[in-house]
Amino acid sequence: MQQNSAPLDSVRLDVWLWAARFFKTRSLAKQVIEGGKVEVNGAGCKASRAVRVGDELRILRGEDRYTISVQALSEQRGPASVAQTLYRESEESVQARLAAAQQRRHEATGYEKPATKPDKRARRLIRALGDIDSL
Repeated sequence: MQQNSAPLDSVRLDVWLWAARFFKTRSLAKQVIEGGKVEVNGAGCKASRAVRVGDELRILRGEDRYTISVQALSEQRGPASVAQTLYRESEESVQARLAAAQQRRHEATGYEKPATKPDKRARRLIRALGDIDSL
């Protein structure tokens, strides 16, 4: 297989997302793009769309939202340290992700599962109050 040493002008979006380590496989990146969770320069796109240096991407991965600008192109998946040089995440995006993660942590600590099932008296109180969650 012959390697082309000329610099790349553009790369397919699904390949670039895979190479930048946003998704574990290229097919997973393609599914997410087709699901409308990736925007290039503020518009929806297809997996075959060409990504160029300077493009701005908005990526929704799980509960995390990324707003990044493309700094370099690659068709090969490499180590994470190299993949992080392919893009730069905006400060607003970093702050929003950290705030959302903190919010999820706080929400998880608010609820504590009871150690045992309710006893007869507690069950009567629960029935008397009705289904509180439906209010």
